[in-house]
Amino acid sequence: MKKTLVFAMAMALGVSATAFAANPFSDLPAGHWAYASVAKLAAAGVVDGYPDGTFKGDKTMTRYEMAQIVAKALAKGAIGADDKLVGEFADELDNLGVRVAKLEKNADNVKITGNVRLSYKDSQYDSLGVDGAHDARLRTRLFLTGEVNDNWHYVSLLENNQRFAKSGIADHEAGDDGTAFDRAYLEGNLGKNVKITAGRWNDTIAEGNVYDDRVDGIKAEFGKKVKLTAVYGKMANSQQNLYGNATGAVADKYYRVGLGGTFGGLGLEANYIKADQVTAMGQANDDDKIWTIGANYDINKFNIGAMYLKGSNDTIDALDGSQTGWVAKLGYAGAQASKPNSWGVYAKYYNQGASTVIAHTMNGDYGVFNDGQGFKGYMVGANYAVAKNMVAGVEYYDLKSKGDSDVTAKTIWSQLVVTF
Repeated sequence: MKKTLVFAMAMALGVSATAFAANPFSDLPAGHWAYASVAKLAAAGVVDGYPDGTFKGDKTMTRYEMAQIVAKALAKGAIGADDKLVGEFADELDNLGVRVAKLEKNADNVKITGNVRLSYKDSQYDSLGVDGAHDARLRTRLFLTGEVNDNWHYVSLLENNQRFAKSGIADHEAGDDGTAFDRAYLEGNLGKNVKITAGRWNDTIAEGNVYDDRVDGIKAEFGKKVKLTAVYGKMANSQQNLYGNATGAVADKYYRVGLGGTFGGLGLEANYIKADQVTAMGQANDDDKIWTIGANYDINKFNIGAMYLKGSNDTIDALDGSQTGWVAKLGYAGAQASKPNSWGVYAKYYNQGASTVIAHTMNGDYGVFNDGQGFKGYMVGANYAVAKNMVAGVEYYDLKSKGDSDVTAKTIWSQLVVTF
């Protein structure tokens, strides 16, 4: 294909032969009949020439070279997808697109995403001898995902918290509370049906009713429709007292085995967890063994779920504390960050013995019930996408001790999350 066809290309793009543009090619004299057309196409980024600064107008082009010109013209809107040139070079454009997609993937090996969450928490306690707690926080998270190859990637999380609260319990003034790597792990596949996660990551156990926080460990997941999960590691989070001060890790080494699957709208999951030196909910550095079984059912926009939990801990047993628990939930729809004006409502009821909890996912102040008996009560919540990638939410908790019903904790939690 001769480059004299560039003139025809210029006509197809609506470029005037008398249009003026600076000459970018050393071998194209100003008096050449195609000078204006080629110069205009070069200025528009449709033709590039060769690295030595020449155009080589008499050289035969390959169909791929012509397809590149068509692709650039298509990208710049000079021609439409229904243009005859696009149809003529359809195969070359398709192959070119595949190659470009691979180049773009390799050129962007590290992807950065994140979110900013502004939250406010107000808790009131009865029979605890304190006035209450307030916590206003701005949390910023940056996720960095690096592609190692087609099967493996590395994920890290940088987190910064700015806290603003002043009450009878918490006393935090505005300022930088530190930035740290909250997570750093390698994730990938071994074969077709084995997924591995290793490093510092977040383990959500039994939908967060048992644990939802950082761990240092390794996880292997086997299967797809029916999944077997095995985890070994150390629970890497720390618990806080009513004054917001860290008082040590909630547990040490642990392992768990889980089995679950989804069948139509029905989801089932069972877990066994053994954690060493658990200190949460009045468990005094004793080992905790927990069994859970749960079910969720989706019908239209509704979600219905229930879970049964049973724990065994020497301290709780000695206190004659509750060893069993159950959680029920009901939800409708839900806000989606990508869909402005989407919304959802949800509610849960908790009745959990102390030995069934290590680090709960809830935003209510369950940690004040530290007598080894556990807690019960309900929560209601709602969320709404106020704009694309901006979701607001509010939750209300009314909880009480299973041992002394006069000890209560009522919490209002609100937040605005901006994702990018």
